[in-house]
Order: sequence, then C-alpha cells, then structure tokens
Amino acid sequence: MTQEVTVAVFRPDDERLENAVELLDSLGATPVADPMLAVEPTGATPASAAAYTIFTSKTGIELAAEAGWEPGETTLVSIGPGTTAAAEAVGWTVDREPETYSSTGLVDLLKNEVGGERVEVARSDHGSQELLDGLDAADADWSETVLYKLVRPPESGKSAELAAAGELSAVAFTSSLTVEHFLDAAEERGIREEAVEGLDEAVVGVIGEPTRETAEARGIDVDIVPDEATFEALATTVVEAAAPSYTE
Repeated sequence: MTQEVTVAVFRPDDERLENAVELLDSLGATPVADPMLAVEPTGATPASAAAYTIFTSKTGIELAAEAGWEPGETTLVSIGPGTTAAAEAVGWTVDREPETYSSTGLVDLLKNEVGGERVEVARSDHGSQELLDGLDAADADWSETVLYKLVRPPESGKSAELAAAGELSAVAFTSSLTVEHFLDAAEERGIREEAVEGLDEAVVGVIGEPTRETAEARGIDVDIVPDEATFEALATTVVEAAAPSYTE
C-alpha cells in the first residue's frame, strides 16, 4: 500500500487556496488547508505621478484596480509572474519584472536606473525592509503605500495540532508570515514545542531564502527551497520528497 502524504498548505482562503488544494490532489497528496493569512484592505491607493510603481503581490494589484487606480505613465514593476498575471487580468501592462522573484531581485533590477527618481512601493504592511533599503542605497526618492494588512484568521491552527501529533508528512510555507502565524497558532494552543518537533519528522518546504531564514531562526529545520519561487514548484518538490513514488 502506498503511504498517504499529508501536506499542510497555508495560502489565503480564496482561489489561491483552492488552486493549491487542487494541485496537491493532482500530485496524489492529501491537502490540509489551513489558511494562515487573511487580507484587511486599508482603503489606500498608490501615490500618483511616480516614475516607477512597484507591486509585490496579486492582492495589491487587485485592490488598487478595484479602487480605480491606473498606472498612467508610470513604469509598472511586478515582483513576479503571479503579480504580472494579475496586472494583465485588469488590463495593465507590466514594464519590468526581475529574474529573481524577490525584494533582492527588484533591487538588482532597478538599482542602476532609479537614482533621483520617484519610486512608489505599493504592498502589504509586512513588506520586506530589504526593498526599501535597496532603494535608499540607489538614491531613489521612494514612498510606500500600505494597501492591506495581513492578519491570522482566528480559526487557523489545525495544522499545528496535526504536526504536534506527528500526523503531517510535509508543510509548504509560502512566506515568513505563514511561518510566524503557524507558530503563533501553536503557541495559542500550548503546543508550540510539540509542533516544531513534529515538523522535524516532516518535510518542510519554503518559498525563498527569507522564509528559510525566518523558519530556521525559530527552530524549524528547512528541507526544501525550490529554485523557482512559485507554489507549483514548492508543492511538487515537497510531495516528491515526502513520497517519491507519487511523482514517478
């Protein structure tokens, strides 16, 4: 009998979670959907008249579009394919996208051209300081608009209980905040130590080096950081590592 592979996924409770569950199903795994992020819009919109406007998420694109914001003459910069696809879906054309889908990639993309230019950063309240530091170093005249806050849904945490009980084969962390919220949910239940011990016996996959750093700084050993910073790559490699026979 083939071993069941139970994979916890922490994406927001919208089409991203639905797509993640469908993907894990297609890989032969049993998804544990445990959203660790919920979006609270602030009602703000990106500043106008910036030479460059940077979006770092699909959610930011959608909220700005819903509020009636338009790129106009700005150079529209997207952090990666998911954000670019969201922009195209609302009729915007993305001008620039980094090779590495991260704050580091954005800085590398723009550092030689934004000196003295006004740069608007439109994102969540948990955006990386690395991007702003990089714009500072490049002598950009930057501003930041918080389009939404990311909070932990109060009902989250069943994955922490399963981890503590040794019933998870793998987890797929998609950001530093999902790691922090997972641990917060475990702490709230009084099982943080047991949950981390349970992850030691599971395959822990994360998207990106910042998420790896967050996890390891909090005592979680990371097994997988896929070369491609997408959930598809993360899910595939995690399931393969947890049960190679599933993808052979």
